[in-house]
Amino acid sequence: MLVGTLIFVAIVFVVAVSAYVAAGWPIADAAYMVTLTIFSVGYGEVRPIATPYLRVVTIATMVLGCTGMIVLTGALVQMFAAIQLRRLLGLDRMQTLIERLNGHVVICGFGRIGVQLAKELHAAGTPFVILERDGGKIAEAQTLGYLCHRGEATEESALRAVRIDRAKILATVLPDDAANVFITLSARNINPDLEIIARGEAPTTESKLLHAGADKVVLPTHIGAERIAEMILYPSTAGFIADSTEMGQMKRGLHEFGLELEMVVVPDKGAMTGVTVGEAERRGRGAFFIVQIDHANGKSIQHPGEEVRLEAQDQVLLVVRGSRVSAGAIFTAPAQRQRTGRTFFG
Repeated sequence: MLVGTLIFVAIVFVVAVSAYVAAGWPIADAAYMVTLTIFSVGYGEVRPIATPYLRVVTIATMVLGCTGMIVLTGALVQMFAAIQLRRLLGLDRMQTLIERLNGHVVICGFGRIGVQLAKELHAAGTPFVILERDGGKIAEAQTLGYLCHRGEATEESALRAVRIDRAKILATVLPDDAANVFITLSARNINPDLEIIARGEAPTTESKLLHAGADKVVLPTHIGAERIAEMILYPSTAGFIADSTEMGQMKRGLHEFGLELEMVVVPDKGAMTGVTVGEAERRGRGAFFIVQIDHANGKSIQHPGEEVRLEAQDQVLLVVRGSRVSAGAIFTAPAQRQRTGRTFFG
């Protein structure tokens, strides 16, 4: 209807201008006169309407032009009303679906980690809802077919809107540590039985999140979104996955966060030979952390504790920050160049 009305008004405009030009008017005056008439401005006649021909043209322009504009205005109002109605009905329908959720996962934040986490949960068929304040990200989530609610996750009303009281797990993955702490406190107060997995940017935030009520804390530079999804989907087997296919997926996921997997062999006499895992990571100053050790005798230790010692010829699997110095260089550095408390690498 809108397109048809626009075509009708355009035809009236062109025919009326042509009629005035045929009467000897300049095209500029004719166009100006038709515009004033169609839009009912009432500035007065551009030139005298002295002949019956001009009067007929003017009357026809008034009737047809004004009618066309009235219909066009109605079509525009109808279009915008329909858009708003569909939007409201869509939001109401989505909120109804959210109200029906029980034992679901709540994701606070639809940034880089939130997007990947939602993708993993969606693929696994796990019910979840996204809580995000940015309208653009909400639109993106809706396009992907995810349940979502626009609101400030730090507000209790927004948490209640996504039925945090009936949720099984909360994953707060905002890039703001203070916000994640506040969300954790609020969510724990609403639902004491809720399992909370929180993201922390700074390592010092981990203790704050745990004290606030988080059950697990994830540092993206150490693990990434795949680890969060693993905790949710497979809570009893959230260990390191050695399968080659899943290893490849983990590598790709870590790469998105600027991290890489690296395998190094502890030399017979190296900077890290004989030291504990905790000491090795401290000497690395955040350049890497150890996720698995394969001893020369065939014994394998996944997620080794800080007290485990690195022995000669051990194969060590590391997660390395891509921008840092190669972990292999750190492990193979000569023992004499390593001093307690400070690290010297060639």
